[in-house]
Amino acid sequence: MRVDTDGTERSDGEKDEPGWDLDPDDESGAAVVATVGRQLRLRRETVGMRAAEFGVAIGYGEDQVYKVEAGKRIPRPEYLDRADKVLGAGGLIAAMKKDVAEVRYPKKIRDLARMEAKAVELLSYGSHNLHGLLQTEEHARALLRTRRPALSDDEVERGVAARMARRSIFDRSPAPELSFVQEETTLSRPIGGKMVLRRQLEHLLEVGQLRNVEIQVMPTAHWDHPGTGGRIQMLKFEDGTAVGRSDDEFGGRPVSSPRQLRILELRYGIIRAEALSARESLTFIERALGET
Repeated sequence: MRVDTDGTERSDGEKDEPGWDLDPDDESGAAVVATVGRQLRLRRETVGMRAAEFGVAIGYGEDQVYKVEAGKRIPRPEYLDRADKVLGAGGLIAAMKKDVAEVRYPKKIRDLARMEAKAVELLSYGSHNLHGLLQTEEHARALLRTRRPALSDDEVERGVAARMARRSIFDRSPAPELSFVQEETTLSRPIGGKMVLRRQLEHLLEVGQLRNVEIQVMPTAHWDHPGTGGRIQMLKFEDGTAVGRSDDEFGGRPVSSPRQLRILELRYGIIRAEALSARESLTFIERALGET
């Protein structure tokens, strides 16, 4: 039990940590959380437990219980595990953890993660920031904190959690082919400070050793290429379809027509050819690490 500065008593499990508030604009996510909350309330009432009594049993305060049951707060995994045990649900409540975990991430990130999970090939040119799949947790957090208007702590943590969850693409089997071309400046800007940058560079060296991953560096001196308009990204799927986007083409919107994709793939091919090779790039990153 702890006491907040306003005098409110809370159990340890009730700490309002960032990243678990529901996005009011996420209708599909709100529907999932509302359904889970409704099931929790019905099961609690079925066994004849009051909210306060139930909260004590699972280590959460009464107010937090009401928030979860009203669909206003995303229940943490341990909340559902404890509720399942206390209410004798036989695993039915705990089974909701997967759906609830996905809702924690913004809808556009969930949609992107689903596409990445199906992709057999990923092509990415980054001119300003490291690709989200390459970022360490502390780098991602520092980067999100530079947004303006400033994001709330909850929005920052939701964004960080979403990026870290997407990294499961590296563990897929069969492994997709992942190609990243990063401008030199994305490897030298000390986002989060020097130590954060050092750990980020170390992480790139680790990821770059994976057989299905190619990280290439575009030196600043290599300016004569079609990437000067910003990011280029493509995802290719097993059925031969693909989706891509570019900052300066097609209004920055995702595109999937063969004609549009041909333009993006042509540009990416030239960029890839102008960049350092994967082996040269790892040497470049090692040198940058030594100078940091």
